Amino acid sequence: MSADKTKLRGKLRALWKEAHDFDPKDPLFGLSAKDMSGPVLSRRATLRLLAASGTLTAAHLMPGGLTAMAEAATPGGTLNCGWAGVAEIQTLDPAQIGQVLQFQITSNVLSGLMHIDADLVARGDLAETWTVSDDGLEYVFKLREGVTFHNGDAFSADDVLYTYARSSDPEQSIHSGVLANVASLEKLGTHEVKFTLKKPQASFLTKTLERASGRAMTIVCKGALESMGASDYGLAPVGTGPFKVTEHVLGQGVTLEKFADYYDPERPKLDKVTIKPIDGVEPLAAALEAGDIQYIGGNPIAPQLIDRFKANPDLVVDIKPGPGFQSVWMNPHRDPMKVTDFDKPLDELKKEPGFMVRLAMAKALDRDTYVQQASFGYALPAYGTINPAMAFYYDEGIAETSEQAFDPEGARALLAEAGYPGGKGFPELEMLVTPSGKRNGLVVANIFKQVLGITVNLAVKEFSVGIEDFNNMEFDMRLGGSGGDYDPDDGLIDWMISDSKFNGRTRDTVKYPIGYFAESEVDALSAQQAVTADPEARRELVRKANQLTSDKVACGFLYHPVDVLVYAKSVNVPAESRIPGLTDLDRVTLG
Repeated sequence: MSADKTKLRGKLRALWKEAHDFDPKDPLFGLSAKDMSGPVLSRRATLRLLAASGTLTAAHLMPGGLTAMAEAATPGGTLNCGWAGVAEIQTLDPAQIGQVLQFQITSNVLSGLMHIDADLVARGDLAETWTVSDDGLEYVFKLREGVTFHNGDAFSADDVLYTYARSSDPEQSIHSGVLANVASLEKLGTHEVKFTLKKPQASFLTKTLERASGRAMTIVCKGALESMGASDYGLAPVGTGPFKVTEHVLGQGVTLEKFADYYDPERPKLDKVTIKPIDGVEPLAAALEAGDIQYIGGNPIAPQLIDRFKANPDLVVDIKPGPGFQSVWMNPHRDPMKVTDFDKPLDELKKEPGFMVRLAMAKALDRDTYVQQASFGYALPAYGTINPAMAFYYDEGIAETSEQAFDPEGARALLAEAGYPGGKGFPELEMLVTPSGKRNGLVVANIFKQVLGITVNLAVKEFSVGIEDFNNMEFDMRLGGSGGDYDPDDGLIDWMISDSKFNGRTRDTVKYPIGYFAESEVDALSAQQAVTADPEARRELVRKANQLTSDKVACGFLYHPVDVLVYAKSVNVPAESRIPGLTDLDRVTLG
């Protein structure tokens, strides 16, 4: 071995050792403010953070290695993605997924009869054409012919019927409620089916049949499910989409490869996509700035990174209204927030100490301060589940009309009337947050301390653990919410009705008769708007239901996120692929 090679090897070993020389509990210790400043991290900080996140490779240590991946990017090649704020991608089975970060992937692997476009309009996917009866109850779909699954099985009407039977079964699918309005599904021919609805449904195409956000009718492969079993299928689902899963290792990531027999021969453009979960703000930034990844998907990007990324000339930062909401959830079965029955006039509820506390906490939420401190200005205050991306249905005036409008004096008066003047005697509560949400939780806790004088401690748990507590109703408070909400059904049916799929779904119903919220008028309004075809009439129903959930404090609505897409300039994302909340990669190119 030459002296130069020996010297280089010794230098690389020293760099590797230095990068890994840190306390796992505090990997940032010893890094200066200059090291950590943007828009581009120092090489020392970058190597340290890559090592801490487990993504450092020998290639990064080579001269120019931190930018080698970006420089080597070529059209038709491999797109390396980082999925933000998650330690592992647990399942890709559409019957079981409940997170945006999961259906962002499955939407590239599995198809539906419909798929939404950048304007949130339903377009045909596996459905080539369709007709709707005059009464809005019958939908006849002509399916694409010649379509095959990734395993070679031919797609036909039988797969639509199989998916429907599986997704209608609550034992197999958490989205079975989405199909509650379907009276029947018939096979009219090898490539033709007819859905008959119980009542007209305004959101049928965009909610029930859409391949990503609906999940209920995302088409699965019977042959693959029966041969693989549900567990293995969840890791590597077989679909008819533009990409196929070739590898999925829990905690490490997912690899997608081009499906050569996709029904559109012009797509996908990429040969391969790698998806690596990255839990942590700085590790994500380091991976992007180093060129280890070129595109960020998954959970919303930490707001403190947005300006830093915008200042980086090698990156594209695209911001749109986000289709979601985030809230402070308060368990109505826990003192001092206990409410046994929301089915009372608001004036009566306001006389109950438990409701007084809930309303006091909702009024104490200084959303403007939260948006600035936690979201760095990249969010909008929220007072309900209906988000600004649903522009027609969104009520801009609810900030003034909601009982939850910020009112510190009113909040303190309510808390005192409930028996806790100045917060005295109020028990310390725990609020569930994810590791990536810890900073946001601290901002919320500080607001409660400053406004009400109460103490809220954070219970930091991985999402999979925290969501189990939430679903079981075993929590005091939780900071969390939803994304990928494109239709009012997503906000109302999925979250606000008594038996919604997120409302204490796995709770002990004897111990906890209701979930986090149950109100009969909201149930009725939500059901009515779902089958109202006239947009103006539907909007009135949606806004009334949304107002009720706000006034009766289904939760402390906090903010609507903006949808921030960040990727390297070497990545080309056409406008038609820019769907808020989704990650459509079939038209993306490199160059």
